Amino acid sequence: MILFASPWRQTLFAGFAFVCLTDTPQAQTVQAPAAPAPTTAVPSAGPSSGFATNPPLAPTLGPAPLVDPRAAPQAGAPSAAPAPVAAKPKPKPAPPRETALSRDPRPSLQPETFYTTAKAAERYRVIAENGGWPNVTAVAPGANGRAVMLLRQRLAIEGDLPAGQESGDQWDNALTAAVKSYQARLGLRQSGIVGGATLKALNVPAATRHRQLASSAERIAASTFAFGPKYIVVNIPSASVEAVEDDRVVRRYVAVVGDVKNPSPEVTTRVVAVNLNPTWTVPTSIIKKEIIPKMRKDPGYLSRAKIRILDSTGQEIDPATIDWNTERAAGFTLRQDSGAHNALGAIRINMPNAHAVYMHDTPTKHSFARDYRFLSHGCVRVEGVYDLAAWILDGSNSRVTKDMLTERQKSGERVDLRPPQPVPVVWIYMTGWASADGVVHFRDDVYGLDKMTYASANELTPPAPASTGR
Repeated sequence: MILFASPWRQTLFAGFAFVCLTDTPQAQTVQAPAAPAPTTAVPSAGPSSGFATNPPLAPTLGPAPLVDPRAAPQAGAPSAAPAPVAAKPKPKPAPPRETALSRDPRPSLQPETFYTTAKAAERYRVIAENGGWPNVTAVAPGANGRAVMLLRQRLAIEGDLPAGQESGDQWDNALTAAVKSYQARLGLRQSGIVGGATLKALNVPAATRHRQLASSAERIAASTFAFGPKYIVVNIPSASVEAVEDDRVVRRYVAVVGDVKNPSPEVTTRVVAVNLNPTWTVPTSIIKKEIIPKMRKDPGYLSRAKIRILDSTGQEIDPATIDWNTERAAGFTLRQDSGAHNALGAIRINMPNAHAVYMHDTPTKHSFARDYRFLSHGCVRVEGVYDLAAWILDGSNSRVTKDMLTERQKSGERVDLRPPQPVPVVWIYMTGWASADGVVHFRDDVYGLDKMTYASANELTPPAPASTGR
């Protein structure tokens, strides 16, 4: 596939060191703690409002009698009753999920995606120039009045509500279906209720949506990806992985991608191997920024993390012999042994690239349950990675299943498995795109890369015809 390369795109990721590491809670996490449950029944504030009545105050105890600390205890006097112990607070439940993995069988990236996305960008430019759409307020099935009327107008402009149904102030089944259609296009849970993330997305201006589509089309045009009958797509803003076969998504997985300070790069390469029980070689940037400061405070850190220090001949070095007040350790190889503690988990999907990033398992699987999954140091962690690995390795002459890989991994032995044919993989940054049927999808611009203007969007150059290898 012969394409022009965007100058900004060539330099965007040049200054970042992309590495893989287990996550710690990030400042960017947008989940809010759930409010305590009310003790009496109250009207609901909506599924995504997060509000509840305050719990009753604990009963106030009377003042304790004053006691002279110098006074000797009286003989035979009963001992004072122990002070009441406060009950241990129950853990707060996690807030309800607002995002959902798409069930659309159409891949987010296909050979025609540039053309459909550029066409959608033009459509949204016209919508923006004609005044955009009205802002809406939180509303749910059963409502009526002005809020419903505005919602009908809003959804009709983008086509979620069929033509001819944009008037009226009564909520009906068609409006519920339109809200769910909108939520599906935005990667949100299809509740049919307007509130929370759905409300926020509905009130994003049409000009912003146009910029997302135009910027994404520019990035697609700059891609050098050669499609094949079997390939993998990681759309970074979606924080998901698609396994595509014969133009259909046969598997889709929740993923954790790079955080804002360590963004996942756009990558075009091929999967050449699946590594079971991998070791992890700590990048120099991590040694300098994280390992050395930790060892200054906690000399036992490397031992607990099962990270060994090796010299140029592969001989192990005692951490106590290194002066951690210098950066001397950066001159050695720091390698984490395989096992449940390993930052890569039990599987690494090997895909050679200039950024040294890959897809892998993780010991911190709780992150997959979050709505905000921009938490890694650049690599992509995959929920269900055993299933993805089996799909990669499976071929017409060699049947590979998830259970087979699980059993093989239990041995603890480091094993490298190669697929019958290398599988093309692309990591791309699309905040707006249109699938082959013209349906338009949006995701948040977490990295802040959408900078296209009306003028530059009108100068988009289509890519050359792709060599698909089919």
